[in-house]
Amino acid sequence: MTATTGLSFDEPPIFERGAPGRTGASLAPLDVPRVDPAGHFGPLARRTPAGLPEVSEPEAFRHFVRLSQWNFCIDSQLYPLGSCTMKYNPKINEWAARLPAFANLHPLMPDELAQGSLEVMHRLGRALAVVTGMDGSSLQPAAGAQGELTGLLMIRACQRADGRAPRKVLVPESAHGTNPASCTLAGLEAVSIPRSADGLLHPEQVARAIAEVGAGELCGLMITNPNTLGLFETHLPAVTELVHEAGGLVYGDGANTNAIMGRVRPGDLGIDVLHLNLHKTFTTPHGGGCPGSGPVLFKARLAPFQPSPVVVDTGSGLRLERDRPQSIGRVRAFQGNFGMFIRAYAYVCEMGGEGLALATSLAVLNARYLWSQLRGDFEVASSLPCMHEVVLSDERVQAETGVKTLDIAKRLLDYGFHAPTVYFPLVVHGALMIEPTESETKQTLDEFVAALRSILKEAHAEPELVKTAPHKTRVGRLDEARAARKPRLRWTRET
Repeated sequence: MTATTGLSFDEPPIFERGAPGRTGASLAPLDVPRVDPAGHFGPLARRTPAGLPEVSEPEAFRHFVRLSQWNFCIDSQLYPLGSCTMKYNPKINEWAARLPAFANLHPLMPDELAQGSLEVMHRLGRALAVVTGMDGSSLQPAAGAQGELTGLLMIRACQRADGRAPRKVLVPESAHGTNPASCTLAGLEAVSIPRSADGLLHPEQVARAIAEVGAGELCGLMITNPNTLGLFETHLPAVTELVHEAGGLVYGDGANTNAIMGRVRPGDLGIDVLHLNLHKTFTTPHGGGCPGSGPVLFKARLAPFQPSPVVVDTGSGLRLERDRPQSIGRVRAFQGNFGMFIRAYAYVCEMGGEGLALATSLAVLNARYLWSQLRGDFEVASSLPCMHEVVLSDERVQAETGVKTLDIAKRLLDYGFHAPTVYFPLVVHGALMIEPTESETKQTLDEFVAALRSILKEAHAEPELVKTAPHKTRVGRLDEARAARKPRLRWTRET
């Protein structure tokens, strides 16, 4: 019997055919290469068995469960990566993102049939604008770095519309490392402002930098607040005023908004455009190559230049407006990573304004608790109280024992903790950047502090124990330099 598709059902079921590794089984069906629709053998089609081991379903399942249990993850223990912010992802958000009406929606669905998804984007954009003190939003950028590029392109388009084309952008050393790269991609030139003694950006530094580049050449300023030292930029209103007086615009790297959300609005400090990392502040997944999201928020002056299409309310429904003559165009396929929008919107609805502000307060409280506990054991990047993350230095312990930041990070694995971010920011010697987030308990933080203090004692009593760590993990210390120089890029039978 032959189906209407042309497929024959006279052949034996696939599970009755020979399989590699099964004694006495015929391999003939597997020796036949695939045929493309034109009737030609595909050049990459397999003509011999793959040689994969044959195991039962329980064995295969147990293997992958074991692998998952060997991994560090936020669901099982503290994951204190500073800057990256490995925040807990509420399971209700994951449930919402998997609702069939959203998960199965085609991105090219006509506007009249996609009112639900358009409304989610419209509401989320408005919520993010309110939180940041901005007038408009674009959800298109797929990551923080792409948000930076988008904001800079909007600034360039705005200035060109005014008949200007300045190219110099001031970037403090305490800003995120992607900022200079984004300037280059946008065709601009980053001008570095050295770190001050207290780690903050001061108006006199900015005034001096503006004088050096010339007001006519000043495109703007990129600033991260709180900065990568975990400090709130207290002089920001005066700084942004100086930039505006010189004809520039201010880009705010909002990656650390989880330290000020609900407490301070960047727009009120003079920021013209900024991005948010939904995975850092609004609990969407982060890491493992998952889809990111870096929405851009902006003041009304920059609205004509935002990426298109734009979700607009016509009064009788929502639609995607594509006729935007001054727009910088698309920066992402379709409207962005929609699943991240659902997760972030679910979080905003669940928390409300008071809940978002409380999350900020707890994040700062946890980080300052670690700062107060550890500043007597390690050198700290600044004597000023930190915000959402604390930055330590290995300067003292290295001078006394020879143990470095990387050694401490590896040894933490033996204590059951994932290592914090290491050697960033670059302006801090042997930096250990620790961010506990708001979801960790005091008990967990105390255990983490105890582990670090124990490692310091080991460094003085038996430094080689720390220098050769980890000792209890499935894999010992790897030769990372050799791996970088001679990577093994494919699996072999001898592996």
